[in-house]
Order: sequence, then C-alpha cells, then structure tokens
Amino acid sequence: MKRNFITLISIITIILLVLNKPVFSQDKQFKIGCIGFYNLENLFDTIEDPTINDEEFLPEGANKWTGERYKAKLKNMSEVIAQIGGEFVKGGPIIMGLSEVENINVVQDLINTPLLKPMGYGIVHYDSPDKRGVDVALIYQKQFFTVTNSLAVKLTIPGNADFFSRDQLVVSGIFDGEPLYVIVNHWPSRSGGEKKSAPLRNTAAKLCRSIVDSIMKIDINAKIIVMGDLNDDPTNASLTKYLNAKGDIKKVAVGDLFNPGYKMFKKDGIGSLAYRDSWNLFDQIIVSSGLIGEDKTNYKFYKSFVYNKKFLTQSEGAYSGYPLRTYAGGVYQGGYSDHFPAYIFLIKEKK
Repeated sequence: MKRNFITLISIITIILLVLNKPVFSQDKQFKIGCIGFYNLENLFDTIEDPTINDEEFLPEGANKWTGERYKAKLKNMSEVIAQIGGEFVKGGPIIMGLSEVENINVVQDLINTPLLKPMGYGIVHYDSPDKRGVDVALIYQKQFFTVTNSLAVKLTIPGNADFFSRDQLVVSGIFDGEPLYVIVNHWPSRSGGEKKSAPLRNTAAKLCRSIVDSIMKIDINAKIIVMGDLNDDPTNASLTKYLNAKGDIKKVAVGDLFNPGYKMFKKDGIGSLAYRDSWNLFDQIIVSSGLIGEDKTNYKFYKSFVYNKKFLTQSEGAYSGYPLRTYAGGVYQGGYSDHFPAYIFLIKEKK
C-alpha cells in the first residue's frame, strides 16, 4: 500500500497551520481545518446492557474485557485522534465521525482522556437499533463548530422487518462561521458474502442520497460531508450508482458529490483495512459540490488522506502491515483498530 506524501500547491508556503490562525503564503493567508472519521472497532464499556448483545465485551465474556483493557483502548484511540491532521493542523480534527461505539458513555470517556479533553469536544449521539449495540457518533470542537440540529435516520429494508442496523446520523451546524452538514454512516457489513449483502448497502446508499437531496432542495450549494465505514470500496455500485459520488473532480457539477477516495483506491492503491492480503477503502469522506472550486473566499475541499502511520500497523507475522487490532483471532493484541482513519482538510482564504 502506498503511503501519503504532502505536495503543497505552489502558491502556498506553509509556516503556521491552525484553524484560528492564518496560514501564510507569499501573497495570501489561509485558514485550514481538519475533519475525520474513525471506526474504533468495538469501543465497549465493561457494564452489561441487557438490551444488546454485548456479552463478549464483559469481564467474564469471551474477550475478558476488563477495566484495564477498556482504559488502554481509550488511551490508544485518543492518541490516534489527537494526531490526525498533524501535518497541517495542531490540536486534532475539528469534527470527527465515529463508528462502533456502544453508547454515549464510552464517547464521553473518550473525549475526557487527557489528550482529548483540552480540545473541548462535544458529542452528538443516538442509540441505534443495531443488535450488537454499536452506534455512530460525532465529536466536535465546540470553539470552532456549533451544532444547530441533529437527527438519526433509520435504515429499513423493504420486506425485511427483522433487519436492524446503524442509523445514519445527520448533523447541521456552523463551521467557523459557515453552514455545514455532516452525515455519519456505518453501512451494513459484507457478512454472508459481498454479492449477497450488496443490496443492503445499495439501500443504505439510496437513503444517504435522499438525505443529501433533501438538503440540496433547500440549498443546491449546501456544504455537505458524507463520511463513514461504508463496507464498500469507492468503485462499488453503492457509491458510484446509488450514492452517485463522482470520482473525477473535473466532472463534478452543481448538486453532485465528489469522492476523493476513488482515485486514492483505484489509482494509488490506498486502503483503510486489509482482508486476505487485499486492501479495501471502506472508510471514506465524500464532499458536495458546494465544497468544490477555486474560490477560496469560503471553505473548500483541499486534500484527502488515510491515516496509516507505522505505529498503527502490525510489525511482524502473517499480518505484517495490516492495521494493529485490539484483538486478532480472539487473542488480545492491545492494538488500535482493524481500520485506519480517514480525514480531509478544508481551506479558506483569510480576508
């Protein structure tokens, strides 16, 4: 898998990079902010919840999930989040989508870790009907993003009343003075096989697209960010056909979505998780046409990355180079997640 290297656009010579201070160039000053997504891989507490299937993540469960292991997991997750975007921005992502969190309590414990507490994160979270009890959530730095509204949209499968999955979390707010919408997803898995389960993700994609379209009915130039663990690659039909996310920025028209992960995956070979010696890019951040363009007098998409630093990877054995997990084959590894995080930068000219 190829690594990411920063190639700065020629007009920008970066000296200082934080959102609330300008980026200096030869003739212009810019602000830059980081937005990310991270599948935390089973961030469960150690308390039994009779309403969900959390038995394996209890002290007496199959994973022997103790308070010490829970605290170690929180520490590991906070270390990763605190460093994301560090090549440009100090102080962590302004907005961070999360998946595979058991409840709001584990998210609260996460943002209260020593590394994240100084960043002043707030939380948006709803309990979802997922049988395992894993949800999506959003954390945000309250000094830079103000939430104005939020809702959880249920994913239903026609003819299958027994299907339960993660909700799609829709958050609207003000990002450093500008309206912004964020939709956090965790689409149905490939359990039972990619082909057999594809209709579930296609339905999830159609739901997400309907949310996007409802926002664009009000404002066709709305700035919308779709993020999540989509359990499909940018080249799959769920993304290209049903979500209708374009992979070529030159072909993005007003009202379209742009998926920077398409080129990252298809041409650059970059992935966010590995399976049977093959890389997938399930963790994606997609932006609306309102975030595309050369006019940087308001925030626009700048660059997209997968955070695949060496400390997050398995260093030896048959899975060398894979993400270093908390558990592998039922054995505790003390690692991070089976996914690498994804993140983007937004940039704006400072007047």
